[in-house]
Amino acid sequence: MTRSVEFMVDQPSSKPIATNPIPDLNTVAFAVEGPAYSSESETHVAYRPQSLYLVGTDGVIAAVLTPDDPQYHAIRAELARLNRLTSLADGQVLLPGFSDLHLHAPQWAQAGAALDEPLERWLGRYTFPTEARFADLAYADRAHRHLVQATLARGTTSVLYYDTIDRAAAVNLAHVCTELGQRGFIGKVVMDDPESNPEYYREDTATALAETERFINEVREFAPDSGLDAAPPIVQPVITPRFIPSCTDAALEGLGELALRYHCFTQSHCSESDWEHHTVFDRYGRSDTEALDMFGLLTDRTVMHHCVYLSESDADLFARRGAAVAHCPLSNAYFANAVAPVRRYRRQGVTVGLGTDISGGYDPSVHAMVRLAAIVSRNLESGVDASREAAERGGVADALVTLDRAFYLATVGGTEALGVRAGRLEAGYAWDVQLIDVHAPGNDLPIFENDEDPAITFQKIMNLSTPANIRAVWVQGRLAHGTLA
Repeated sequence: MTRSVEFMVDQPSSKPIATNPIPDLNTVAFAVEGPAYSSESETHVAYRPQSLYLVGTDGVIAAVLTPDDPQYHAIRAELARLNRLTSLADGQVLLPGFSDLHLHAPQWAQAGAALDEPLERWLGRYTFPTEARFADLAYADRAHRHLVQATLARGTTSVLYYDTIDRAAAVNLAHVCTELGQRGFIGKVVMDDPESNPEYYREDTATALAETERFINEVREFAPDSGLDAAPPIVQPVITPRFIPSCTDAALEGLGELALRYHCFTQSHCSESDWEHHTVFDRYGRSDTEALDMFGLLTDRTVMHHCVYLSESDADLFARRGAAVAHCPLSNAYFANAVAPVRRYRRQGVTVGLGTDISGGYDPSVHAMVRLAAIVSRNLESGVDASREAAERGGVADALVTLDRAFYLATVGGTEALGVRAGRLEAGYAWDVQLIDVHAPGNDLPIFENDEDPAITFQKIMNLSTPANIRAVWVQGRLAHGTLA
């Protein structure tokens, strides 16, 4: 089988990186000096041993300087005099913040448990009762705060959230993200089909549509658009039919009209499991992708979750519409009965990012999803039936997602899906950044040499780091987690 391009890291060099013109230092809020890893392409993670990142008052990287720049030392000295310079300590390194493209906020209350049923029974037995509790706003606020803090602590700067059918609970999540500084794309869930949803946890169609529209306006009222490409509102409303089996045609049609009227992001589950995929086909005589498109829910502001069973024509439709896929390798292992062919989707031009899918996946860390995306792709490429000879195991050629590719999905892929100019440590990109400390107390990274190959260090960070290694996290230039002390 043909393997993907192997992981590559640039070695230290004197070659300067592209920068914007040096800004007026009065517009620089702070600067950070140190090494960094950032994707230059889908197959190339660049290591920069020393750069000076100037971050504007708008939270956007104004310029990136390397030591061979003739102005580097003078600008560094002036920023130090102004007390606006942070120089990283030995063993500390910058990474772009990660994006989580699929997370059910209320399911954080059951994360790590309740994974012993197939999807269709799991929802009714565990998940709907958990989500219904969020009608209690005190309970919702407590859970939301705990979750946002937990994901920030794991380097997640942007999250595409499902909340519940309760509008007030979803508004609470928007307020919590705003207060704590996480970039949140938040959906008030729609579930109106009386044959598919329990009476205690559903709305009638008219109420679901009216409450969705009210939610859109409420969130936009307190989170107006900044007008900056790199700094859209810190929170945005997302139109969120749970998935086709939970919604009536009238609700899906109405949500498509709202998406068009308000130019909103949309999200839903798409071809997650055999059950869902075939249920939709039985209902419409067409694929999940085609049905969502029929209702106007597949646009260039759409992220669909899982998408394990997309045919080539489905993926082509995603690419034509500009819709993105949230690949959720952990929850797919529990509920999808298959591995999503991410490399094929990328070859067909589909934007792909990663999702934890709390609590169908139990781990809130996108770092863990980077690892798992690489692991499950090996299963897909090689096949897994040990009773067959290697050549007969039914593996899929060119399916391997190496760590460099998975890192790209977690950074660039996720931000492109969300329409945020972030995910790269370059001038003009938002300062959505995580500071990794490989020598942090309580961590277990086996790094014993100061001159270890940066490629090896990167792989250790991706495979072995824990929240103990994440010293600080910024979102749009704001320190949202940790400390630099």
